[in-house]
Amino acid sequence: MIRNALLLDGLRSPARRGDLAVQDGKIVEVGKATPPSRQTIDADGLALMPGIIDNHTHYDAQITWDPGLAPSPALGVTTAVIGNCGFTIAPCRPADRERVMANLTQVEGMSLEALRAGIRWEFESVPQYLDMLERRGAAVNIAAFVGHSSVRTYVMGEAATQRVATDSEVSQMRTLVLEGMRAGAVGFSTSTSPAHNGEGGLPMPSRLADERELRALVGVLKEAGRGVFMLTKGGHTKISFLEDLASDSMRPVVIAALLHSSTNPDAVFRDLEEIRDANARGRRLVGAVSCCPLSMDFTLRSPYTLEGLESWQPALPLKGEEFRKKLAEKSFRDEIRLELSRPAHFRLFNGEWDKVEVVESKRKEMEQKSVAQLARAAGKDPLDFMLDLALEEDLDTVFNALLLNSDEAAVGRMLRDPCAMVSLSDAGAHLTFFNDAGFGLHLLGHWVRERGLFPLEEAAWRLAGQPAHVFGIRGRGALKPGYAADLLLFDPARVARGPKKRVFDLPAGQPRLTVEPVGVHGVWINGVALGADAQLPGRLLREFSA
Repeated sequence: MIRNALLLDGLRSPARRGDLAVQDGKIVEVGKATPPSRQTIDADGLALMPGIIDNHTHYDAQITWDPGLAPSPALGVTTAVIGNCGFTIAPCRPADRERVMANLTQVEGMSLEALRAGIRWEFESVPQYLDMLERRGAAVNIAAFVGHSSVRTYVMGEAATQRVATDSEVSQMRTLVLEGMRAGAVGFSTSTSPAHNGEGGLPMPSRLADERELRALVGVLKEAGRGVFMLTKGGHTKISFLEDLASDSMRPVVIAALLHSSTNPDAVFRDLEEIRDANARGRRLVGAVSCCPLSMDFTLRSPYTLEGLESWQPALPLKGEEFRKKLAEKSFRDEIRLELSRPAHFRLFNGEWDKVEVVESKRKEMEQKSVAQLARAAGKDPLDFMLDLALEEDLDTVFNALLLNSDEAAVGRMLRDPCAMVSLSDAGAHLTFFNDAGFGLHLLGHWVRERGLFPLEEAAWRLAGQPAHVFGIRGRGALKPGYAADLLLFDPARVARGPKKRVFDLPAGQPRLTVEPVGVHGVWINGVALGADAQLPGRLLREFSA
């Protein structure tokens, strides 16, 4: 029994003081609870809401060695959707394991050493992967996508990153997607984003798919009778095409990653407006937006922030001395400057050098200063300054770039949009670049308490009720009798995500960035308190609403 809590039901109902009773992992009473209890917790006015449903994670690899899924559960997450963007590790033939891991190293900023040491390859197909997850358990509930790039690699091998699929290959892919859906996947995911490159700078396999292939694979969801289509959209992929897919498949489409760019400030709002128009025509489209500024730590050894630039492509396959020579080449640098001078619909890095700072350098006097400031003092172009400094320090210089979502007024407008869903934590990926696993606590603390963007009732809906509705997650995302007791107890006056810190707890001693919760007083998954007797109370979710 949790008594005297501020109840936020996740359905936008007005907050009220009351009690909540749990039995056998389910909520049995909400309001004035009366049954006798074996354990009573006095919330003393703290807020109680459904646990956060993190609908955009990349825990597919980490969950095989860390079923605790650190740090998400401590940050209030009780359900995680994995396999976003099509970047899964199943299906995967044994012969393709190294290729899949190398692609993840490039596209998701993961350590190849950690992946090699950590992934437990106890599966080949999607059904086998799901069975393994169910058998081994997890700290939180898991819903898993069938991922396009993995399906494409399974069918086409090396050619998956080189060409359009044949009709026969598309048919084989359809069979694999349907097999995954029938085994309990939550949907099908893909990416058309030019920022998504795999090993050697080659496009991730899904980027080679034509519209014919996408129509065929998304059409599997209609045959399955349920499921969500999720994609990370490149600028060339039109909302009108995605509306067609929603219409043909009769399934929801989640469109990522809608982030605000200060150099092209209207683009994201045009996308949201097109989504709104499609909804008015009866299509189910939703835009995945982030409530966090997109800030990345990086070195030139792994310059993910720059790799989406067309002008950077000649450097992507290069290693060692050849890579260093390319960075020093004037014509290479001039091409980058030229590209950055041109507007783009969506681009990760836009040449805002005042938002790039030196974090770690052998020259300590440069730390915590922007590249723009340091370049002016040196009488250099900012790109030249950054690349010269990195080359001087054997590419070990650590930079931080505030890339997108830096305009808070614009981000607030995105978050309030009725066609937007709070998303894009990327938990489990980009481990050395950033960690937004605490996005929900940031929404509750920064946007609700500090900015007053909307009330707590709306935030609880955005973090739990809405994603449960979009993804068809049954019996979760609300404080209702009969629903799973996935709960988050927090102090509205203090809740926040703590500062990032670097730890070395990945397999092979590799590093990652992590954050800790502030103002969180309790997390329960299926009625079990987080950390209770080292239990893994999460469940693999296989059944979803149509």
